[in-house]
Amino acid sequence: MNAWKRWVALFEEKEDPAEPHYDPVHLAVVLTACLVVIGALFWLLWTLLVYEGGLPLKIVTLLTPGKPDHRVTMEGWQANLAALFLSAYVIQLLFKADRRAAKRGP
Repeated sequence: MNAWKRWVALFEEKEDPAEPHYDPVHLAVVLTACLVVIGALFWLLWTLLVYEGGLPLKIVTLLTPGKPDHRVTMEGWQANLAALFLSAYVIQLLFKADRRAAKRGP
């Protein structure tokens, strides 16, 4: 019987108050939040750089002399500009958060 109790004790959780408590729900929330942020970043960069030719192609088309085909290259410029402004806003928020953390110190 003593061997059985030792075997069962291997699988029992011992509550140590000094040890941090990890909840599987917290891990699931962190993983879900990471996936959402990665998806939003992918959407933002894809819209800015790839969608309907991307913003760099539209800028080059506008600055190039001659008669470019604006019908093909200028589609989707609203989405490209929205992604540009949104990414600039996110960068500004991250910069402000970093400056606040630097003021507080370690």
